[in-house]
Amino acid sequence: MKELFDIVIVGGGMVGATVACALGGGPLKIAVIEQSPPPPFSAEQPYDLRVSALSIAAKNILAAIGAWQGIVDKRLCPFRRMRVWETAGDTEFCSDDINYPELGYIVENRVTQLALLERLRAFAHIELVCPATIKQVNYHLGQRVEVALDNGRLLSARLLVAADGGPSKVRQAVGLGVTSWDYQQHALVICVETAYGQQDITWQRFVPSGPQAFLPLPGHHGSLVWYHSPDEIKRLQELPFAALKQELSHAFPDCLGPVEKILGVSSFPLRRQHAQKYVKHGVALVGDAAHTINPLAGQGVNIGLLDAAALAEVILEAENKGQDIADEKVLKRYENMRRMENLKMMTAMDVFYQVFSNDILPVKVIRNVGLGLAERIFPAKHLVMRHAMGLVGSLPKLARGAPLV
Repeated sequence: MKELFDIVIVGGGMVGATVACALGGGPLKIAVIEQSPPPPFSAEQPYDLRVSALSIAAKNILAAIGAWQGIVDKRLCPFRRMRVWETAGDTEFCSDDINYPELGYIVENRVTQLALLERLRAFAHIELVCPATIKQVNYHLGQRVEVALDNGRLLSARLLVAADGGPSKVRQAVGLGVTSWDYQQHALVICVETAYGQQDITWQRFVPSGPQAFLPLPGHHGSLVWYHSPDEIKRLQELPFAALKQELSHAFPDCLGPVEKILGVSSFPLRRQHAQKYVKHGVALVGDAAHTINPLAGQGVNIGLLDAAALAEVILEAENKGQDIADEKVLKRYENMRRMENLKMMTAMDVFYQVFSNDILPVKVIRNVGLGLAERIFPAKHLVMRHAMGLVGSLPKLARGAPLV
């Protein structure tokens, strides 16, 4: 028997759960399908390898939907400074310069997801279907979308939201195409314990083989990201921790402080992907289902949360006006809010990556001049910080701290 919902969200990760929570104050009946629940949190647990640098705009969204306190109650690491440098030049950005207490927060992805799912459960008209996997999506233009699950349930929705990641089954099932390419680099993520007490800085250094990054975590912990060729990343990942620690001491700058322990290692390929359309009748893509971006500046999850806030804003406005939330003309308002903004961010990251990840002399001169100008021209420096904080461009209401209704 079909179970009727207004909205079915496939994917209960950070972005999908944010869509649900943002709609939680409205009249819509919603189902969120998640393949597996995240492990429960304990303060004694080691830090996860998967972390994100949440922007101020992302914090505003999570606070507005009631999920931020759940993160604060677990663990996070605020940072006030960002440093970008290479051998011949550098610049540092500080939140004090624009009268903000922080530039952002490093948070484990699981912590963010848990806080959102805890908040989601507070809404009586939202059902979390977990664990569950979609077996089939039945999509016919102009009709309700049907989602068949592996547990035998059949859910019928006016609107299907795809928040199921880069390889999105929903996007493929409804025939929304993508443009994509590989960067021919992988990233090695290393969770470490350092000799230094925690710093309030995140930094990115550029060398010819690719960027290196440090993300602070509470206490003496941090997350290192090392970009290199796939073969070199494979070699590094297969090293014993003692040998990898030696490699880190040679490759990473002294300001990190000595690495005392390596607690975990993972890697992933760098790939860009962008959906040619975000919507069609009865379907909307959000987060990685719509776009995957070079992780250089950690903006992937931030633009995904902006997607979630924008889609919720469009849906609630349409519902309040008695409009059909499945209508492609309605959903196009969401696409118009987000697709070009995301494309600009993706392009900016590509340009930054190409300019800084090579050793051609004229390009080195240009980028060093650019770093020098960014250090000295305060309006430009402030604009860079506001971009990093997600506070530039056309922002959804929640990102500005404003209520949806």
